Amino acid sequence: MSPPASVGRIPIASNSDQVPVERPISERPAPVQPSGSDTAVDAIDRAFHAALARFTGGVSPAALALAFADWQLHLLASPGKQASLAGRAIQNAIDFVDAMVPRRATFQPWSVIRPPENDRRFTGPDWELPSFNLLAQAFLLTEQWWHSTTTGIHGLAHSNAAIADFALRQCLDTVAPTNFAISNPEVLRKIMETGGGNFVYGLHNWIEDCQALLAGAALRSDQKFVVGKDVAITPGKVVFRNELIELIQYSPTTPTVRPEPVLIVPAWIMKYYILDLSPRNSLVRFLVGNGFTVFMISWKNPTSEYRNFSLEDYRELGVDAAIAAISSRRPGQAIHAAGYCLGGTLLSIAAARLVRERPDCLRTMTLLAAQTDFTEAGELTLFINESQVAFLEDMMWRQGLLGTAQMAGAFQMLRTNDMLWSRVVRDYLVGERAAPSELMSWNADATRMPYQMHSDYLRRLFLNNDLAEGRYQVDDRPVALSDLHMPMFVVGTLRDHVAPWKSTYKINFLADADITYVLTSGGHNAGIVAPPAEEGHSYQVLAKKAHDPYLGPDEWIKRAPSHEGSWWTEWTRFLAAHSGQPVPASVPVGAADKSAPLGDAPGTYVLEQ
Repeated sequence: MSPPASVGRIPIASNSDQVPVERPISERPAPVQPSGSDTAVDAIDRAFHAALARFTGGVSPAALALAFADWQLHLLASPGKQASLAGRAIQNAIDFVDAMVPRRATFQPWSVIRPPENDRRFTGPDWELPSFNLLAQAFLLTEQWWHSTTTGIHGLAHSNAAIADFALRQCLDTVAPTNFAISNPEVLRKIMETGGGNFVYGLHNWIEDCQALLAGAALRSDQKFVVGKDVAITPGKVVFRNELIELIQYSPTTPTVRPEPVLIVPAWIMKYYILDLSPRNSLVRFLVGNGFTVFMISWKNPTSEYRNFSLEDYRELGVDAAIAAISSRRPGQAIHAAGYCLGGTLLSIAAARLVRERPDCLRTMTLLAAQTDFTEAGELTLFINESQVAFLEDMMWRQGLLGTAQMAGAFQMLRTNDMLWSRVVRDYLVGERAAPSELMSWNADATRMPYQMHSDYLRRLFLNNDLAEGRYQVDDRPVALSDLHMPMFVVGTLRDHVAPWKSTYKINFLADADITYVLTSGGHNAGIVAPPAEEGHSYQVLAKKAHDPYLGPDEWIKRAPSHEGSWWTEWTRFLAAHSGQPVPASVPVGAADKSAPLGDAPGTYVLEQ
C-alpha cells in the first residue's frame, strides 16, 4: 500500500558520517489510515467510534457496560453476598450512630474508620472537629461499603471487578465532602479569614484557566519554568539528529571521566528533562559531576504525519541510532545503557536483539521504573482490553495520534484526588495557587504519540504480553529477555501507580543476569527524581547472581536491607564498579574528524509543543 502524497521523507539535519538517519516511509509497515481495502462498513464504524470517543474521554462504553453487567449479574446471583452486604450496612449504621452519641468528655475522632494511609483529603486538624469528622467517617464508610460490593463475588472476572470498583470510586470521589465549600472546614475557615474573598480569587483563577485551555496553552500556574532557561540547563551539545530523536552529549565537569559512556533512554510519553530539572535535582548533572560521560535521547513531539511510525521505528531510529552514533564517537567502547519507564521497555527489546550481533556492546543495563512483563501492570490495565484498545485505535485513526489532553487525562483519571479534585478545591474554593515547581511544570509539558506506535505498544506489550512470553519479533525473529546476560541495575518505586514495583521486579525471573534490584520510596516520578541533598528518601537494595535461586517479591522485600538517602549514590557505585579506570575528559564533539555539533542542549525537539 502506498503512502499518501502528504506523507513522505521528513527533512532532517545530521552528521554525514554516522548511521543513516532517515528511511523512506514506503519501507515501513502499511499505513493504518483508510485505504481502498477498507470497507464502507468499517469506515462508518471507525468514524462513529472516533466521534463517540470525544464524549466519553476515550473510554469504551462497551467495555464499561460489559464490566458492570458482569458485576451486577454475578451479584444478583449471589444471595449470600447480598445478605453479607446488608449485614455490613446495618453494622456500619450502628457503629456510626454509636460514634455520634457522646460517651466521653471529649470527642474521639476516627473511632469508626480512619482514612487509608494514601488518602490525604482529611489530614488537616479541622477534620477532627466532631461535625466534620463524623461527615468524613460517613463518607469513608460509604466508600468502603461500595468497594466491598465488587470484591469476593465467586465467578466475577477480576478485571471486570476492578473496572467496576474503579468507576464506583470515581463517582464517590466526585461527591466527597472535601469538594464542597459548605462541608470542607478548610474552605469555611478561609471564608471567615477573607470575608469571602477566596471565592473572588477562585473565580479569577478559574477564568484564567479557562482562557488557557481555550487557547491550548498550559495553565498559568504551570508556566513559570522555561525549558533551556530554568529547567534542562545542564550544558551540552546536540551531536546527532534524525527524524525522531536528538542525541545530547553533556559537557564534562571533571578532569577525568570513566571510559564507558552512559546512554539514557527516556520515555517518549514525557519530555526527557524530568531527569534534568534544576541543578539541585538533575540526575544528569549528578552523573556528570561523578565523572561519567552522559548521552541523552530527546524524542521528537510527533504530529499527525508521523501516524505510521511503529514501535519498531522507535527502536531503530531511537535506541539503535543513538547506540550507533555513540559507537562512532567511542569506537570499541562498551556503553552503560539506562531506560526510564517506556524507554526502559524499548531498551530491553533493543538489547535483546543487539546481543545477537554485538554481545559486548552494552557493559550494563539500567531499568528505571520500567516494565518488561505486563501481566500486573497496575491500574493502567483497567483501560487495556480488546474493546478498549479497538476503541482507542478508532479514535486515533481519525487524528493520526494520541493527543496530549487525552494522554494527560488517562493519567489524571488514575489519581483524581491528587491531580484533579485537590487542585479544584485549592485553586477555586480556597482561592490559592500551589507554589510552582519544576516537576509540575514538566508534568504540564505533555507530548503526543503516533497512532501505529501506540497501537503496537498497547496490543503487543500490554494486551498480549508478547515481550515476556517470547513472541515479540524483531527482524522476523523473536527476542528473548533470557538472552540478556550483562549486569543489570533495576529500580522500582514503592508507590508507583504506572509501573508497580512488583511488575518491574519480574525482570529477575525473565533475565539470565546478575541483577541489583532497588526499591525506593516515592512514586513513578518523585521516586526516580531523588537527589541526595533532599531529605526524606530511602531505599532497599539486594543483588543476586545469575545462578542464584529466584526470590519472589514478597520474600525479597523481607530480606533486602533498608538505607536512608538517595538510590542515586547506589547507582553511581554500581556504574563505577563496572567501568574502566578514568581517562582524560573530552569536549562533546567526538574525535577531531567528526562533524561539528548541531546546536546547544537542550536542542530543538524538546521545545516542540
